[in-house]
Amino acid sequence: MKLKLLAAAGAAVALAAVTLSGADAHGPTRQKVSEKIEINAPPAKVWEVVSNFQDGGWIPVVEKTEGTGGNAPGAKRTLTLKGGATVDEEVAKLEPEKMTLMYRIDKVDVKVLPVTNYSSWLVVSPLDDGKKSEVEWRGAFYRGYPNNDPPPELNDEAAIKAVTGLYKAGLDNLKKKIEGGS
Repeated sequence: MKLKLLAAAGAAVALAAVTLSGADAHGPTRQKVSEKIEINAPPAKVWEVVSNFQDGGWIPVVEKTEGTGGNAPGAKRTLTLKGGATVDEEVAKLEPEKMTLMYRIDKVDVKVLPVTNYSSWLVVSPLDDGKKSEVEWRGAFYRGYPNNDPPPELNDEAAIKAVTGLYKAGLDNLKKKIEGGS
């Protein structure tokens, strides 16, 4: 009987140790952001701009785009931002029939965009019998600091705020570019 009690107590202690160490080991959770905008232009016109991976000029913070591989999966680009920082990205999936482009950031300084393991989708959908479009820009990512107790500039809130701001400004500028014809 004593052996059974000792074995049960030992199992309980082991379970508690595993549970507690698991809580300490918990790191960041994947964050998601989604922004949408309605554009007064047919989807094909909007898709032509959005799917051109080698031209990130519609994103306000981008000064220059250089890349290889066109728009196909595996295509790469380097966005040079105003101020000189760079972001390296790669097309993961391009589905013209669904007007969907998925890309990943291969390399970015977390001081520029406080995220890691970032992937993003741009989706164009028809509205008003194809006379208008909706563009959704959504992303999934981890904060810029992968360990526990991140500094404020690299925490979840900073990552969400930065990506949300980027998406809103980018979509607003995309709308102006397409609707204004520039």
